Amino acid sequence: MTTEETAQQMPEENPQETEETPQMTSEEIIQKMVDKFHRKMAKDEKARAEVEPIEKTMNVDLGEETFRLKVAHAQVVEYEKGMYDEADILVKTKPEYLQQLVEGTLRPMRAYVTKKVIIKGKIEDILYLKKFF
Repeated sequence: MTTEETAQQMPEENPQETEETPQMTSEEIIQKMVDKFHRKMAKDEKARAEVEPIEKTMNVDLGEETFRLKVAHAQVVEYEKGMYDEADILVKTKPEYLQQLVEGTLRPMRAYVTKKVIIKGKIEDILYLKKFF
């Protein structure tokens, strides 16, 4: 087969298809989760009533970056870089797995079972994390 015949058989590349989707930063991913949580609390009175009395702190360890969140009164009242000395919940993962969770391409239970996400804390606190997904 000649080079010309090979070129005729190969489909042309669409520049839009070959460009990669820009990756969100870890901070943007977590902010997206916080926004989703706030929307859910605003829309779902039953969930809001369930979460309202809970006050929890959470550390998110992504390796090179760490974040801390505090939830009180059905709101994320604190979200910043760094970690609490002692948090109720520790979530440890890689940024790419966190993005997959937010995008829905990685299910939370599968991530947990396959150790792509490690969660430490009391079982009732860990179950509380479901509110974020």
